[in-house]
Amino acid sequence: MRKFVETCEAIAATPKKLLKIGAVAEYFKSCATDEAAASTVYLSGRAFPAWEETTLQVGGRLLWRVVAELAGKDEAALTAAYRKHGDLGAVAGEVLPERPGGSLDVLNVAESFRQIAAARGPAAKLARVRDLLEQASALEAKYVIKIMTGDLRIGLKESLVEEAIARAYGGTLADVQRANMLLGDIGEALRLAVEGKLAQAQMRMFHALGFMLASPVESPEDGLSYFAEAAVEDKYDGIRAQAHIAGGEVKFFSRTRDEITESFPELPGALSGLAQDAILDGEIVAWEYPQNQGLADEVVDAQFAEAGEARAAKLGRARPFSVLQQRLGRKKVSEKLLREIPVTYLAFDVLYAGGELLIDRPLRERALLLDALLAEKNLQPREHRGPQGKAQGRLAFEDDGECAAAGVIRAPVFRAASPDELERLFAAAQARGNEGLMIKDLNSAYTPGKRGKAWLKMKRELATLDVVVTAVEYGHGKRVGVLSDYTFGVWDGDRLVNIGKAYSGLTDVEIAEMTQWFLEHTIEDQGFRRTVEPKIVLEVAFNNMMQSDRHDSGYSLRFPRIVRLRPDKSAEEADRIERAREIYAQQS
Repeated sequence: MRKFVETCEAIAATPKKLLKIGAVAEYFKSCATDEAAASTVYLSGRAFPAWEETTLQVGGRLLWRVVAELAGKDEAALTAAYRKHGDLGAVAGEVLPERPGGSLDVLNVAESFRQIAAARGPAAKLARVRDLLEQASALEAKYVIKIMTGDLRIGLKESLVEEAIARAYGGTLADVQRANMLLGDIGEALRLAVEGKLAQAQMRMFHALGFMLASPVESPEDGLSYFAEAAVEDKYDGIRAQAHIAGGEVKFFSRTRDEITESFPELPGALSGLAQDAILDGEIVAWEYPQNQGLADEVVDAQFAEAGEARAAKLGRARPFSVLQQRLGRKKVSEKLLREIPVTYLAFDVLYAGGELLIDRPLRERALLLDALLAEKNLQPREHRGPQGKAQGRLAFEDDGECAAAGVIRAPVFRAASPDELERLFAAAQARGNEGLMIKDLNSAYTPGKRGKAWLKMKRELATLDVVVTAVEYGHGKRVGVLSDYTFGVWDGDRLVNIGKAYSGLTDVEIAEMTQWFLEHTIEDQGFRRTVEPKIVLEVAFNNMMQSDRHDSGYSLRFPRIVRLRPDKSAEEADRIERAREIYAQQS
């Protein structure tokens, strides 16, 4: 482990990409294959390979407690160190005593991680973590904790680790990247590179591939300026989700690559009858179905062609994200929620089908393949038994006898040849309650994890509010040492009630100036967080407003962004809770 952490220190010490890659490649060549394979996972910021569902389930509070015990430091000393570094691993490296002769082994750390993951209950996990860190030098403990928290902070991305594998073992970078993507295991990709067998990598189902990302455009003119032929879709405000279907089993993964199937138990049945193993890209949304209309006909009817607004209306419409939010993060979904908040999966792309990875094919071909896949006549919403054995594939409304279908819809696709047509489609999408538009190059490949100009998104903020800053927090990464995260509120009578938190929108110069002001106008120093005099007014934009008990206003802003400081306004001139209620009502 000593060689590993010394390599990490060398990587952190240089800003140069080629030197970082070279240091990792030399480290790999100095290791046995098993050690190098385990190290690739750690250098990618993980404790376990990406495809595995294993997690440590160790929070920052537990790690903080172990570091405090082993260092013999009080809360004030640790808080001061954390303010300095903004990273618990770096804090451990500073405060833990050196242990002469104590040294870990990379493979032993891997085994310890599995024991921690398998331990049940905080006490058992704490004991395992303490045992591991007691064997470590201060520098080793620094990086063990960084791996456990999932953030090395040494300027090393997984893509650079892939380049290092290619340099160390002679394979091409494209082959390493493809093997890692198919397997979801960069350590296994390294093993194949060592053996010269990268081309033999096969798709491993049920691990999320990277999601292709879109770049924002401000106007219809921008939206049609990058490519000649565009497919246009509504931009839905739901949960981006990848559906993996194989052998009758279906799992859904979020953009963070976490499995979210259990929150939507009625959806797997709608795809389990697919004739081929497949990976689809789409959006899970809370859906309002037209009265007395089944879903299966629409699955068959979906065509990648010029879709009229009449068909879009016929399909139904998405409900606000605040409605969907009630379904998120639940391990058990009640029949009441299943009945009151039905969801659907709006599929808009296919990445893998019939044993073939399709991401290199142009969108126009993938779209036709998706149409054909969803039009398979054996694709029907199937019953998925839920609590008390009741069917969740089609949910019977016991009070009125109506039926809601849980399933999959091919996302409607439009065409626009002029900015005026695109603006009209944008207005229609917003009238349907959606965020805006997605504009996609019909000739584009699917590029996992990358943001380019092949996919564009056109949306406009729902509204802005003038708010008052009530509390501030120290930032992370390059913002360690400055107060960059702002909690803010609006007036409810003569008191401020918090409504959101934002950390983007201001320049580094503005943040530095505001940090000095907040330090001089602190009401209560809580360590990492400070309550401050309510005098600073911000204009904040946001995409959506939700009812929430997170803030005492009863509302929360979705995707808030600081537009500007408002030194021209006094705190008393900030918006009131009545304005928030108006925006929420208009949105709904």
